[in-house]
Amino acid sequence: MANDSVSELLVWGLGVVMLRVLRAHWQEYLIEAAGLAMFMISACAFTVLLMHPASPAQGWIVGVFSRRMVIGVAMGLTAIALIYSPWGKQSGAHFNPSVTLVFFRLGKVARTDAFFYVLAQFVGGAAGVLVSTVFLRRWISHPAVNYAVTVPGAAGTAAAFAAELVISFFLMTVILFASNSKSFPALTGVLAGILIATYISLEAPLSGMSMNPARTLASALSSGVWSAWWIYFIAPPLGMLAAAELYRQLRGVNAVACAKLHHQNHKRCIFRCGFRQSARPTSEQERV
Repeated sequence: MANDSVSELLVWGLGVVMLRVLRAHWQEYLIEAAGLAMFMISACAFTVLLMHPASPAQGWIVGVFSRRMVIGVAMGLTAIALIYSPWGKQSGAHFNPSVTLVFFRLGKVARTDAFFYVLAQFVGGAAGVLVSTVFLRRWISHPAVNYAVTVPGAAGTAAAFAAELVISFFLMTVILFASNSKSFPALTGVLAGILIATYISLEAPLSGMSMNPARTLASALSSGVWSAWWIYFIAPPLGMLAAAELYRQLRGVNAVACAKLHHQNHKRCIFRCGFRQSARPTSEQERV
């Protein structure tokens, strides 16, 4: 009986803490959900526009590779716009459970915030594809579009896994080194967008180019296509965590300033932010 009472007390206490954090940081969680939702709406819309056989773009842009390049540029620009938007500047523009997991591992995101960020990302991604389905119902289910699913290509699951691992590793490596550099931290979002555009253009035939478990789940829920779904839940987190470990070895964990992709703004920061701490006056300055 005593053990049951202690367990109930612990659960109650945890619930109170989580509710308190939710009330304090709900804006950031909502932004993460809305950001991935908008990314998925953009992905579905551009895939319909460029890949559906009835689309006028089929006559304007000849060749699958050329159309995939246009989609890549569109999605890269979408990512850049979201990262540098007022919303992205406030939440940190993760929009990806793998990114949040990395910053949690590096000690920059609190446990409760990480939980709600990941939950919001999964909900937002699914909502984005559902909204796209409502407005693009006549076209989004066509096999050439297929809800913008991410599935292994002709090279098979092993190649898809390796590709997801590698592209996720390089993306997080760029994010960590750029966002914590002294010369060009403000360009982190641009570099991330360029990589997304490049990956969609060149890597998509191997794995569909996900790097994001929430993005893959969103398309799978609407399409019912679950081909090798486990790849996109394992490879991206592993690749990004490997990048984080490399960064820790080369620079040290204290060299990670914050979990935001864009720090140079006046939006509030809910993370364990080195920029915010370095901006605080020292004890001598406070006495002056």
